[in-house]
Amino acid sequence: MKTLRTLLIPLFLGCAAAPVAAQGTNVAFGTLRQDTTLPVEVTADNLSVDQDTGVAIFTGNVLIGQGEMRLSAPRVLVVYREENKGIERMEATGGVTLVSGPDAAESDRADYTIGDGVIVMTGNVLLDQGPNALSSDRMTVQLEDGTAQMAGRVKTIIQTGDDN
Repeated sequence: MKTLRTLLIPLFLGCAAAPVAAQGTNVAFGTLRQDTTLPVEVTADNLSVDQDTGVAIFTGNVLIGQGEMRLSAPRVLVVYREENKGIERMEATGGVTLVSGPDAAESDRADYTIGDGVIVMTGNVLLDQGPNALSSDRMTVQLEDGTAQMAGRVKTIIQTGDDN
């Protein structure tokens, strides 16, 4: 038993400072639970609305706010529910930033399904959580419980606690 412990401790310590690659991992996102029933505020340089399809396209410096959550992108397509009874979903493209509390995530695209309270970020996802950062191909954020699932070649560098 002592030999196994002697072999595993240096292996563990050596891995603690190395990049970690995995197929998926769960992480906390934001410091609070997001109330998805709150109103959604959208600001942009331009707006185009198609009443027949129930679609609005916001372009240029688009900023979306809902409670403490902020999402920004160059272009956001908003799909309304039938009879304009609220927003069904939003598709943000062109380089997206999502901020909740001290956490921030970037990706190429984000799809927000309002009723489910789920944001799926895809393409070059980077999650910044203070001194730690994680990257992946895809991150699914569950706003109601403040968690996220990262998948598709997840990579992070784990700090050992020393002054690195």
